[in-house]
Amino acid sequence: MDYDNKNIVLSELIGLRCRIVSSLDRKEVGIDGTVIDETKNTLVIETPGGTKRVSKKISTFKFYSEGKSFTVKGEEICFRPHERISKAMKFYRSRKV
Repeated sequence: MDYDNKNIVLSELIGLRCRIVSSLDRKEVGIDGTVIDETKNTLVIETPGGTKRVSKKISTFKFYSEGKSFTVKGEEICFRPHERISKAMKFYRSRKV
């Protein structure tokens, strides 16, 4: 997949490296690892310290792919993976390349 700053909100997130850059839950800030599962409201991240389930809605994520990084607010991806393409179009349109 060729990710860019616009299509990241529509794309598959499982397999991407991610870091939580901000969250209302201070314990989640700084979690860094690989996304291994996703639900409507959470991402499951495999870290060196074990598996962590983090809330999408209250967090801001930085995803890494092929040497590039993309910052995404949780509200932009707070959908079921198979619904994201249709429901996240409003965020896709407002993001800059």
